[in-house]
Amino acid sequence: MEPVERESGPAASRDPREYIVLFDGVCAFCDGMLQWLMDRDPQGRLSYAPLQGPTAGAIRRRHPLIPDDIDTIVLLESRDGVERVRLRSDAIFRICELLEPRPVWLPLLSWLPRPLADFAYRSFASLRYRLFGRFDACRIPTPEERAHFLD
Repeated sequence: MEPVERESGPAASRDPREYIVLFDGVCAFCDGMLQWLMDRDPQGRLSYAPLQGPTAGAIRRRHPLIPDDIDTIVLLESRDGVERVRLRSDAIFRICELLEPRPVWLPLLSWLPRPLADFAYRSFASLRYRLFGRFDACRIPTPEERAHFLD
């Protein structure tokens, strides 16, 4: 799936952050992935918000093509007044391109056709609660992490 692009005016872009990752806030696997991402983002380029929170709601209102379910990771890129939305495997591959160092598996898997990569993503997403569990509520960031979280 190609990224969805939308021009955004001053009212639409309330947060100046360039990269916002929307994630399932009650998923134990997703929580572990956030920690992994923060450890590999020394410049702090990525910001995070749970799909269950107000930031995700505002982004969904601007981009109605973002699914309402919480099975989809979303990356919102904001540059030069244009917002680009990436979903599922496309979001994961783009997020990994921003990390330092980049994961060694990225070049090996990024050549996969998106329908196949998204099939693998959806299959894993449907099993993640059974494999890793879920929390009763969204995580509360530590004081050190707080600057990276929007909700």
